[in-house]
Amino acid sequence: MSREILSRTAPPPDHTVGYGPHPEQVVDLRLPPGPARTLVVLVHGGFWRAAYDRTHTGPLADALARAGYAVAVPEYRRVGSPGGGWPGTFDDISIFFEALDAIRAAHGIRARRTVLVGHSAGGHLALWAAARHRLPADSPWHSQWRPDRVVSLAGCASLALADGWGLGDDATGELLGGHARQVPERYALADPAALLPLAVPVTLLHGTEDQQVPVTMSREYAVQSERAGDSVKLVELPGLDHFALIDPISGAWADLLAALGN
Repeated sequence: MSREILSRTAPPPDHTVGYGPHPEQVVDLRLPPGPARTLVVLVHGGFWRAAYDRTHTGPLADALARAGYAVAVPEYRRVGSPGGGWPGTFDDISIFFEALDAIRAAHGIRARRTVLVGHSAGGHLALWAAARHRLPADSPWHSQWRPDRVVSLAGCASLALADGWGLGDDATGELLGGHARQVPERYALADPAALLPLAVPVTLLHGTEDQQVPVTMSREYAVQSERAGDSVKLVELPGLDHFALIDPISGAWADLLAALGN
């Protein structure tokens, strides 16, 4: 697969609603033809940078809605946009999830399950959102809310590894305002691998030919998660690259549907 998915068009969402006062604190909602049993919160990637927004997830979000899922795709402030990076990106993700119940109610989404799906940097944010119950009680991001499952699509599951490997031309250092050795206190709060056990089932989908976030990332997170006593499943997808994971016409689509469940 190529980067073509990043520019492929999709039908517009059914609704775009705000969850905060900033222009980028919005969420796209796509509703299925009938009642949805599962709400999928799809968090986009792009190495947390403003150059990539939620638009490129349109084809995947549309396919999920057609498959019977209610889909919410939140935008958030990113590095290079006003207020993005540390701590604004984390503020936005936290604010969105605190507003999610009200958004669901306002649009008649009565799904019994909520599954977080995140691609690349969005995989990091999905895992982090599910791990907020592990944050210190006095953290403004602390919450006891948990999803029913997390599905990470080639996710940056460990910020320590992403920083050490220099992924995305030092994208992690840009997000947190320094390397792990410089701002360890930020990594301790922002890295889902540092917040284990998650106590939420996790499925890691990762292509073996991923050049942006090597499959070793998910392998290492799976080992750490299992050691912490979590329920984690790693599915390696032979021959698939980084962008195939968000392409509904790629070989990853069936694996994503299986990971989501009913």
